[in-house]
Amino acid sequence: MERPPVCRIMDYGKYKYHLKKKQKDRGARAQVVMKEVRLRPKTDDHDRQIKIHRARQFLESGNKVQFTMLFRGRERAHANIGFEVFKSIVDGFGDDVKLERPPKMEGRRMTMVVSPAKH
Repeated sequence: MERPPVCRIMDYGKYKYHLKKKQKDRGARAQVVMKEVRLRPKTDDHDRQIKIHRARQFLESGNKVQFTMLFRGRERAHANIGFEVFKSIVDGFGDDVKLERPPKMEGRRMTMVVSPAKH
């Protein structure tokens, strides 16, 4: 309640920039990132194991992983292959993951989302 009022002359653009930066830092901590691993029905076992190993690294760092299997042409008629591959992937992870979204066919692609299990 001083006379004359006490104030600070400052750059409003710089002030807004710092507020935005603080807001961004606050929201970045609790954010869960979705990573994607793409497969095909004809992907070889060894190549699939490499992709599963990479997905395991994503899960260990706390990210969700979306597995996407792309079907082309006549492969679409054999969706059962995709379901079997996804089942083997989930069985391979065991209790380390939680199946967040089961395998589902959406047009030419089949997707499944897993997240790290909370121990």
